[in-house]
Amino acid sequence: MTFVAKPRVHHPRLPVNEIGLTRRDYEGSVSTLCAGCGHDSVSAAIVQATSELSIPPHRFAKVSGIGCSSKTPSYFLNKSHGFNSVHGRMPSVMTGANLANRDLHCIGVSGDGDSASIGLGQFSHIVRRRINMLYIVDNNGTYGLTKGQFSATNDKGSTSKKGVPNLYEPIDLVTMALQLGASFVARSFSGDKKQLIPLIQAGLKHKGMAFIDVISPCVAFNNHSGSTKSYEYIRENSGSAMAADYVANAQEITADYEPGTKEDVNMPDGSVLRLSKLDASYDPHDRVGALSYVMRQQEKGDVVTGLLYVDPEASDCHEIMNTCATPLNALNEAELCPGSDALAAINQSMR
Repeated sequence: MTFVAKPRVHHPRLPVNEIGLTRRDYEGSVSTLCAGCGHDSVSAAIVQATSELSIPPHRFAKVSGIGCSSKTPSYFLNKSHGFNSVHGRMPSVMTGANLANRDLHCIGVSGDGDSASIGLGQFSHIVRRRINMLYIVDNNGTYGLTKGQFSATNDKGSTSKKGVPNLYEPIDLVTMALQLGASFVARSFSGDKKQLIPLIQAGLKHKGMAFIDVISPCVAFNNHSGSTKSYEYIRENSGSAMAADYVANAQEITADYEPGTKEDVNMPDGSVLRLSKLDASYDPHDRVGALSYVMRQQEKGDVVTGLLYVDPEASDCHEIMNTCATPLNALNEAELCPGSDALAAINQSMR
């Protein structure tokens, strides 16, 4: 096993932010994901976004679940607070972290399987409770850690690695977030850092639930029966002493196109991802209009990217619950445990 570590030294003239830190201070360990994975582009966007905001790394809390996407917090903000939770349960852990210390900037990273399958109930409730956090989903429509089965966000009619079509309608987390009351909803593409980085920064500065669905291509398992470059095709048409998975190096996929235009992105498997960027006339303050627009574009096969909705008068869980303004770790024992009389009064008030 080869261990790859980042060099401890760096160029002495690296640009510094307002608090004297470089981009390197916001990085993490070396990624172990497939070369060309869109998730690494999302991690790089988080690194750039947080360093440009000039927030000290220890003021961040990052939490994830299980999956390729949930490995990524290891690759950014290595000096922050972090917790890798169990499958689909990132929202519960992040809720506790935010309620315990409202002064932290909370980043939850999840995947389409982690949030739209086993964690769907957790996702829906953390949105409706308006936890003050940035919730990022790295959405590739497949289970990359378990060899490429369909995830719940995979489009109906698309094919698996073995060429089997998906027979079910997809779960769209963006429309769910809009319906459940998220006060900041956006969608982006991992290869469009000009759009993604400002969205991450805006989500981190937003007061309330900020959700970003990032289309993040899987270079290993987006194969289909019509591709002569697929792993199954090669195995069926060549002699081999054994069957072993090989993930070839793939070049990072990027996109750069103007607002109000569309862009077709060719994927490694031969398929095409059709992106549609919002134009300047779009009204991001209309929740119902945003929901209608997203659904109309989905019928056309377009993936709408950009800031879809933001509530200019957003509130968060602390305002709703009237929580203590001081983080729990800053309270003394008498404040945390006021005694049996206080507890009896609280219980009486709930009867």
